[in-house]
Amino acid sequence: MATNTSRDAAKKAAQSGTMTPKQIWIVLIGLMSGMFLAALDQSVVGAAMRTIADDLGGLSLQAWATTAYLITSTVSTPIYGKLGDIFGRRPLFIIGIVIFIIGSATAGFATSMFELAAFRALQGLGAGGLFSLALTIVADIVPPKERAKYQGMFLAVFGTSSVLGPVIGGAFAGAGEFLFIDGWRWIFLMNLPIGAVSLFMVITFLHVPHTPQPQKIDWWGATTIVLAVVPILLVAEQGREWGWGSPLSIAMYVTGVFGIVSFIMIEKRMGSAALIPLSLFKNATFARTQVLGFIMGIGMFGGMIVLPLIIQVVYGASPTQAGLLMLPMVAGMMTATIVSGRVMSATGKYRIFFNTGTAVLFFGYLYMLLMMNASTPIWVISIGMILIGLGLGQLMQTTMVASQNSVAGKDIGVATSSVTFFRQMGGTLGVAVFMSILFGTVGEKISGAFSRPEVTEGLASATSDPSVLNDPANQAILGILQSGPAAGDQITLDSSFMIGADERLTLPFRIGFVESSLTVFFVAIFFVAAAFVVSWFIKEIPLREKSASQEAADAAGMSH
Repeated sequence: MATNTSRDAAKKAAQSGTMTPKQIWIVLIGLMSGMFLAALDQSVVGAAMRTIADDLGGLSLQAWATTAYLITSTVSTPIYGKLGDIFGRRPLFIIGIVIFIIGSATAGFATSMFELAAFRALQGLGAGGLFSLALTIVADIVPPKERAKYQGMFLAVFGTSSVLGPVIGGAFAGAGEFLFIDGWRWIFLMNLPIGAVSLFMVITFLHVPHTPQPQKIDWWGATTIVLAVVPILLVAEQGREWGWGSPLSIAMYVTGVFGIVSFIMIEKRMGSAALIPLSLFKNATFARTQVLGFIMGIGMFGGMIVLPLIIQVVYGASPTQAGLLMLPMVAGMMTATIVSGRVMSATGKYRIFFNTGTAVLFFGYLYMLLMMNASTPIWVISIGMILIGLGLGQLMQTTMVASQNSVAGKDIGVATSSVTFFRQMGGTLGVAVFMSILFGTVGEKISGAFSRPEVTEGLASATSDPSVLNDPANQAILGILQSGPAAGDQITLDSSFMIGADERLTLPFRIGFVESSLTVFFVAIFFVAAAFVVSWFIKEIPLREKSASQEAADAAGMSH
């Protein structure tokens, strides 16, 4: 009975375009559970991938399971945004959850890496809508001035999931069997009950007002965005393996450029019906915010991709422990997100957070460059993580709020999906660039470390110590060290030989890995500096007092 009353109240609120704080929170819980699914799935699989690949007999194919999810989730994001504007957010969000649940169920019972990659692609097809549509629905029901406060909760969910992912993934991967099913399969199967709860909440309480916008569907735009994005993402993910100048990589560059040019020409012709209307980019605030989001996507992944690896390789932590040791960064991110959201709601000002966010992130990377070496205590690194988190927390929601606030209510879906799309593209390119720098230089850095006095002395004392030579934990690394400086290349294939080994034996590898990581931070800091410069050219538009649905309801009332 109570549920029926709540449902009726939600429908009534949807018609007027105004919702009470209680109704907003009920909707938000459903949206956050849906978004939690998509965000968790990005990080949970990585920690367990080695176990999964061993079980399915396809270690060499493991990257495709990640790439497939990334491609479909990125490509489908702007498509969901546009279809949501035309047909309404609610049916699209329900479709996204259902596709994600089906993808999760099939991935949980995959019997080969090829099957897993295909089912992960299906998951990604659902996930592409969950993140952008959730934030669009918030824009529908909450005015820009209040929005940062609520979106902060979403980004806190995103940050929490990035830490919980490796912990949960590591735990399931190490469980062997649970309820007569392989432990790693529960990484996908756990999405079923969470998804079912989210689906119930959304169907029952999510009655978002929608003003129909009948227009042509931009099928050619959807086709050419696939042609533009897929080759770029493929070469970004696989380029190190293929070779950046290989015929296959060159074919991807050519196809991608052809796709981009075709997409722009079609979008120009489609006008307001375009998948991403080019007229939005005539708005300087919107255009510059997308540029900032793309650059930040590249820059932020410098720290986010390297830090978990440093914690595992240099400090010997397991994936589960690495997830927990990343908590300072998440704490910084959540604090900055919530505080900046409240300040935005109170003052209506947001540009200051572009300026301070990029500045704090810059100093976070600079701190790492100055303070980090192979013997730096983990608590010193944690201070740098807090700074990086404080910078990211100010930027992630501010780009979203600024973009949504700069467009008309009818374009809110396209604006939200554009922010997500450009940030994801920047992030993917960032990961490709920084992983190439890291693994392209690490072998040489390790080889160079062998000539250092502290390394030669340490190796001499360790290899003359019978307890070190007879310790089973040292056998793998002793075998690798026999090849001398050439041993550095081994770490790009597998770093497990360092686990539990004597610190004197691992020293050259730790020095080399840290020095390669510092190169990544050095390059990343230039992207962050560029973002800082762009942030000063973003014109602040006062935050509107009405939600997108209130504006639409008012406009509909005036037209009658």
